Amino acid sequence: MIQRVSLFTSRRDFFIFLAFCFIFLSHSLYVEYKKFEELTRFDSFLTKATIQKQYTKAKNSRTYQVLKLKSSDGITFYTKAKKDLQNLKDKEIEIEVWTKNLTFYDYISSFFGYSKIISIKEKESLKSDLNTFIDNAHENEQIARLYQALYLAEDVDSEMQNAFSNLGVSHIVAISGFHLGILSAILYFLISPIYKLAQNRFFPYTNAKRDLFFITFSVLFAYVLFLDSPPSLVRSFGMFIVGFVLYDRGIEVFSMQTLLIAVLLLLAFFPRLFFSLGFWLSAGGVFYIFLFLIYFKHLNFIYQLLGISVLVYLYMLPSSLFLFGNFSIYHPFSVILSMLFTPFYPLSIVLHTVGFGNLFDSFFEWLLILGENGTKISLSIYTFLLHILLSFGAIYNRYAMSVLSLFSLFIFIYAVYEVA
Repeated sequence: MIQRVSLFTSRRDFFIFLAFCFIFLSHSLYVEYKKFEELTRFDSFLTKATIQKQYTKAKNSRTYQVLKLKSSDGITFYTKAKKDLQNLKDKEIEIEVWTKNLTFYDYISSFFGYSKIISIKEKESLKSDLNTFIDNAHENEQIARLYQALYLAEDVDSEMQNAFSNLGVSHIVAISGFHLGILSAILYFLISPIYKLAQNRFFPYTNAKRDLFFITFSVLFAYVLFLDSPPSLVRSFGMFIVGFVLYDRGIEVFSMQTLLIAVLLLLAFFPRLFFSLGFWLSAGGVFYIFLFLIYFKHLNFIYQLLGISVLVYLYMLPSSLFLFGNFSIYHPFSVILSMLFTPFYPLSIVLHTVGFGNLFDSFFEWLLILGENGTKISLSIYTFLLHILLSFGAIYNRYAMSVLSLFSLFIFIYAVYEVA
């Protein structure tokens, strides 16, 4: 068997790549800064934006609605509206936003701005139609929102988010590379036999792997754009492209090098991703999968699947507790739920298509009840930084890998003790 090689064979190659990324990052920041200057030329600006999230908030005895919007230029920002504003989720509006005291940092990360809605586009979008279709398939509004999150990257309310965080399955609810990987496998499985049949008859001279990749790439690219490019999907889609390019050229794919290339390229072209927590959590999940494969790639597929499920859960737990703090006695069962999600996801799509989308509603209602009671567990910044340090050390040293495993196990035992 021919052994795959690394892309960077010397420090010189790596520094050339870093220089390439720096040049593109500088250009991307320059473009963003010119947009920022144009945006802040006057006291306010007019833009068309899609409302991605709308929820009610109370503060200082006042109740109002918070809107999360994404403009046609790709700018994400927040604003306030009257509490009696109609439900405008997924609708396009024309809005005037005041930009007083807006800094470039606020602009490129995300910002809050006072605003005035000028007009509302009444025409329903395809995404709205799909949301309505899912709504009609379920009697429970919360379960409908859950499926909308799974298929259309919609946001769930804070109550549901907290419940699934207590159960340790937030990564399943928030659409990410996990979902994109399943969808790409389904597409390949469906398209491959049809393509090969046509290839044998009409164009036997073509490269089947490249053609199937291009078809899958095109469908997934359209899907990512349709969902307004969630950061976690952008990361996984970028890795999908980088991985195939490396594979097609005989270069090792399942390595930290691949992850590093994908992350640096994405940050260079889309610097806003630097401020996305979802992007970094998604990259962290892949990091620990590759870390597992560094030391256990010799195991057979079943043991690898079990090992990745258990160890990645343990390795991600300190980050999860530091950032969110949610934990319950049922949290460890997320390992089993994550494994069951792989066959469930495509099955649920088929069930919605044939009119049986509510088949698992009772199960999810039961899960939401289980997730109601959780405990807040806080980890210090020093504990989190130690975890990060051990994680990077484990790339190069087996002893550090052992210490990381024991450290993560200790955090898990501590969390269980706190809720027991």
